[in-house]
Amino acid sequence: MISFDNTEIAFKSKSNRDLKRAYWLFKAVGNRVFVKFGKWATKVAFKLHLPIKGIIKKTIFHQFCGGETVEGSIATSNALGEYNVKTILDYSIEGKTLDKDFDATVREIIETIQAGQSNKNIPFAVFKMTGICLFSVMEKANDNPSKLASADLEKYKQFISRVDQICNAAHRCKVPVFIDAEESWIQDTIDRIAKEMMLRYNKESAIVYNTVQMYRHDRLAFLESEIAAARADQHFLGVKIVRGAYMEKERNRAKENGYPSPIQETKEASDTDFDKALHLAVEHLDIVAICSGSHNEKSALVLTELMAEKGLSNNHPSIYFAQLLGMSDHISFNLAHAGYNVGKYVPYGPVQEVMPYLLRRADENTSVAGQTSRELALITRERNRRKEKK
Repeated sequence: MISFDNTEIAFKSKSNRDLKRAYWLFKAVGNRVFVKFGKWATKVAFKLHLPIKGIIKKTIFHQFCGGETVEGSIATSNALGEYNVKTILDYSIEGKTLDKDFDATVREIIETIQAGQSNKNIPFAVFKMTGICLFSVMEKANDNPSKLASADLEKYKQFISRVDQICNAAHRCKVPVFIDAEESWIQDTIDRIAKEMMLRYNKESAIVYNTVQMYRHDRLAFLESEIAAARADQHFLGVKIVRGAYMEKERNRAKENGYPSPIQETKEASDTDFDKALHLAVEHLDIVAICSGSHNEKSALVLTELMAEKGLSNNHPSIYFAQLLGMSDHISFNLAHAGYNVGKYVPYGPVQEVMPYLLRRADENTSVAGQTSRELALITRERNRRKEKK
């Protein structure tokens, strides 16, 4: 049995100064009023060209991001690697709409793949499809891309070409790539293209991974069908299992447009399906490779227990755990200390460009029940332990 209560292991990589900074940061993001004001003030400050970049770099950026470039993030990757925690470089630029920006993003993602080819601490790359295509085109293509107007169809073909460039580079460099899940009204587009890439590049091993969000009530059945298809088509299935990140948006849109919400009715139902997905994937490890992307201690324990029951080694090559940089270190570092494969999502990019990501992260910390209080409790416990040790 593994325990996530060991804060000495969890925060061994953090100095007293790091812990103090993290403590006050989580105090801040736990305050809804402060977060709301901070979002407004940050946008105004950047618009007025006020000198706030330094403050951001020393606080929220330092906590949740690895650097401004791939090269600038290597120091963070190396520091994590000292504790057997790997890095998943995540180019966290959002909201682009021009082809030149989409093409630049493709080049950046390929650079993260190439970094993984030469660095044992970087086992995966990752990207969001909305980072390389207009959301509107993906939405129109969701039901049937053959019905797209000529202009949109051309953009859709360019989009598939960009995805193929990324997946081809991943296959060539032997660095698997995660395709993130997104909103349900573009997810069919994502699933369809991810499947196409798996058929092309997952013949020898799982190079392309799709993501399933288990807060959707239909995703367990989807995973079952993908496993069956992988057997029938004789390719490996790469799958990242997460709970999901768009719940409020999904429910609101369903209500506004008068269709049944795709979201589970209760958190318990999401938790149940998440654990069932882990069981299902482990039962088919001969053709499935999984990454459990979760900040939930119980789900992490479920997977470690499944591995033990199956007699699998802690570092089984087809099983990874993943958490976000700056969060849930008690899970990441204790798992890594016990010899499990663990990756931290390490977002990076120019400070101003990653602010939408950082502000969304602050929002999520205030909305996820218990997340901020849990981080604060763990940090406080470790700070007290260090004081008592002196």
